[in-house]
Amino acid sequence: MTSPGADSLRLDKYLWYVRLTKTRAAAQSLCAEGRMRLGGRIVDRAHQAVRIGDVLTFALHGRVRVIRVEALPARRGPAAEAALCYAEIGDAVDGRERAT
Repeated sequence: MTSPGADSLRLDKYLWYVRLTKTRAAAQSLCAEGRMRLGGRIVDRAHQAVRIGDVLTFALHGRVRVIRVEALPARRGPAAEAALCYAEIGDAVDGRERAT
């Protein structure tokens, strides 16, 4: 899945490659909003490096997603292949349902 020697990937490319966003421009916008966290730190740049084992937290499509990077893809492949590159962790919060 990863290219030889690649130990990191730009955050915007990662989000697009693993099909969490429909376009790379949408991924860049998500990063630039400053509402994404990488390992607990706020991200405000799309070129932030992502590595295997990193944890991303962000709101997307009305819910909070917490994912762990499992692999760095070399391309934007099929959805089944993309799903192997990250693992959902923690409890995702739906925007319509709030825990009390």
